[in-house]
Amino acid sequence: MSRKPRGSRGGGPAKSKAGGSKSSNLTGRPLKVRVRNAKGRSVSSTRWLQRQLNDPYVAEAQRRGYRARSAFKLAQLDDKLRLIKRRARVVDLGAAPGGWSQVAVERAGPEGRVVGVDLQAIEPLPGAVFLQADMLDPKAAELIDAALDGPADLVLSDMAAPGTGHAQTDHLRTVALAEAALALAEAVLAEGGGFVAKVLQGGAEAKLLARLKQSFARVRHVKPPASRAESAELYVVATGFRGPPPAAAADPAAREGPSDSSE
Repeated sequence: MSRKPRGSRGGGPAKSKAGGSKSSNLTGRPLKVRVRNAKGRSVSSTRWLQRQLNDPYVAEAQRRGYRARSAFKLAQLDDKLRLIKRRARVVDLGAAPGGWSQVAVERAGPEGRVVGVDLQAIEPLPGAVFLQADMLDPKAAELIDAALDGPADLVLSDMAAPGTGHAQTDHLRTVALAEAALALAEAVLAEGGGFVAKVLQGGAEAKLLARLKQSFARVRHVKPPASRAESAELYVVATGFRGPPPAAAADPAAREGPSDSSE
């Protein structure tokens, strides 16, 4: 199996209490908090704070001890597609602060293995191993192999490039991260494995989708309910790994092909 330089990135560390429930449904009534404009706070900051305070997923993440509301996105993807099997070996790229890793640990069970990779240090999580490493490092695949003690069954990437305010630029940068995550996934996945990565709506991921269709039996787009309605984010989900296409292994530029349908 070939090794290629790949990378990692993510958010900052946060404290976790415990995982627990497999259900990704919310409980309780939605909050209705109004935030007044404060001296020194911009209008956009006030809107962001109000959105956070009124977001039921933020409140539920705190209640369940998840490190980030994004944990519900993975939980909902798994509820829909059954991606995380018991005893699975799972890789979480750009894992900080560890919310997706928490869900992976819960669902893979005590006999599973979860390895998170990020440029930042992540607070320890029982049941997971966190590697502070760059997925673009040529040794990243070897480090992951050693930590998993075998090939991966699923590679996850919730990475997104920092926003620039220009939608097309943000889209291209996020697709580039997904392509890097895919290349690493092709180096560590077992036959039949799966791959999940964040993309943004914008129509520039034709090469990524063509590569996925060559390497996997099925490729689809999914937007979980926890993704905010106004957000352009989607998740590309590929299952049934067949191995990297020979032409792509020899020439990384050879990745063109048809676009994929959405779900």
